[in-house]
Amino acid sequence: MTGLGGLNKSPDGVGIGLVQLENPNVKTPADLKKQTEKVCELIGKARRNQPTMDLVVFPEYCLHGLSMDTNPEIMCHIDGPEVQAFQQACIDNDIWGCFSIMEYNPEGNPYNTGLIIDNKGEIKLNYRKLHPWVPVEPWAPGDLGIPVCEGPNGSTLALIICHDGMFPEMARECAYKGADIMIRTAGYTAPIKHSWNITNQTNAFCNLMYTASVCLCGSDGTFDSMGEGTFVNFDGVPMVKGSNRPDEIITSELKPKLVEEARKYWGVENNIYQLGHRGYVAVEGGANDCPYTYMKDLVEEKYRLPWEDEVVHK
Repeated sequence: MTGLGGLNKSPDGVGIGLVQLENPNVKTPADLKKQTEKVCELIGKARRNQPTMDLVVFPEYCLHGLSMDTNPEIMCHIDGPEVQAFQQACIDNDIWGCFSIMEYNPEGNPYNTGLIIDNKGEIKLNYRKLHPWVPVEPWAPGDLGIPVCEGPNGSTLALIICHDGMFPEMARECAYKGADIMIRTAGYTAPIKHSWNITNQTNAFCNLMYTASVCLCGSDGTFDSMGEGTFVNFDGVPMVKGSNRPDEIITSELKPKLVEEARKYWGVENNIYQLGHRGYVAVEGGANDCPYTYMKDLVEEKYRLPWEDEVVHK
């Protein structure tokens, strides 16, 4: 149930809009200012489009496009004018927003940063992309972990960015910290379409968690992004899928209380619980050891693949 895309939102529902933002071409501070203004205009469009909307989500690279330009003149600061403009637009339109900036890093390469701002203009979540898309993206790997925050109408939100979603550990961490809605923003291009769809579904199903995911859309003259806004139910079934139309806003109502119910009452396929309680039918409470070699090695900082020496791009 999507409440007709959120038009008929229940009191405990969370109405979300995913903006398939047109892929921008940003090279100068003037370009950045113009793109910031466009994003703020689309926040207003989202509010006018659907008065019941609680949260509007913009894709990765919503300000900077896919050029991978690290020019300090167009990098952003958390307290800079771009973020301040987003905060004011959220206040003016009484809506939560999720945004992407390339954040200046005085210690090295910039961070690929995602922000969730509430309808009072307060930054509720600040996340730096943990897994930049190597060997393409130049961003420093994130150093803030995977935070979650309280969202509208009693929801708990997590945010991951693009390539992050290809690692099942990312979605598992979001759910383990209590997220019932995981947002995934991206700048992916068309060759990733199949992988995008199946990971959005598995991330939801394996963790009994809604996923709300959106890419840039259209062409900047070089790269063609795919749009593909997608809401997936906590049972892994897609609820709403977008087209490939730039600036289209895909909407749905999500109900965190149904996630809470499933996590509490499901026996079959309550996978996030059963991961740490293996075989509880046979063993009281289930086995709660860690049988996974890769997990142990990662913790001990000795993660190494059997084919490590043969990897070309490293």
